[in-house]
Amino acid sequence: MAALVNLGTPAPPDPAVLDGKEAKLFALLEDLGRVIVAYSGGTDSAYLAWAANRVLGENALAITADSASIPESHKRDGEAFARAFGIRHEYIPTFEFDNPDYVRNSADRCFHCKDELFTRLEQVGRQRGVAHIVYGVNTDDLGDYRPGQNAARLHQVRAPLVEAGLSKAEIRELSRRAGLPTWDRPASACLSSRIPYGTPVTVETVKTVERGEEEVKALGFRQFRVRFHGELVRLEFAPAELERALSLEMAAKLTAIFKPLGFHYVTIDLEGYRQGSLNEVLNLKKNGGG
Repeated sequence: MAALVNLGTPAPPDPAVLDGKEAKLFALLEDLGRVIVAYSGGTDSAYLAWAANRVLGENALAITADSASIPESHKRDGEAFARAFGIRHEYIPTFEFDNPDYVRNSADRCFHCKDELFTRLEQVGRQRGVAHIVYGVNTDDLGDYRPGQNAARLHQVRAPLVEAGLSKAEIRELSRRAGLPTWDRPASACLSSRIPYGTPVTVETVKTVERGEEEVKALGFRQFRVRFHGELVRLEFAPAELERALSLEMAAKLTAIFKPLGFHYVTIDLEGYRQGSLNEVLNLKKNGGG
């Protein structure tokens, strides 16, 4: 009889391997001397900002885009994290919603968002004599469709977490070891990622999504997405939370949240939450389906 293979929870990262990768990251940052960290407050950028601050101190500056596409609660969390760990932190305004190529919401929307952000960060760098911008992409991100990485290459933005060979799981474990509260933060993305490609992205639509997500969060859900489809809203919940979401009691609560926001139909996706679900349509078309 063939041996059974455990395909469940992956093995935890090897501590010695982690130590080596973190040492490599610290050395990379030290070589850069002075950096601006593109800081969203998520697990990856928070760990990178912490590492840069540990290695470079005042020569590391974390900057967050003051954009309608970033939830206000994420901004508050990012500010609190920076204060708690003594990280220099500022906001800069970005103007992606003034760009028709961004608002059009084609498959390259993320490129225009990151192009705007990195352009503004370059301006700050020139004003302050900081030559290097870094951002928190990790090795797991390299396999997904992420046009923002093309913008990073265009602007010569460095990805130290990738250069150190760090995966998402490894970043979470290093964050946990460092006592960072972001170590188990659910994956997140900008609010514009909730709008299907081809549907124009506006400040009004992303703020509608934001209001809905804040109210769902208040119900105690942790990992979910509110997907905007015009008069229909599609809610994705993590598998562990899907059963609770599918109860009749919760259906009434969710309807009471989203009908006043202007949605005619409130639906729950039976496949549950998965990152980049709107990219599935792109893959279907690429492979000749749909």
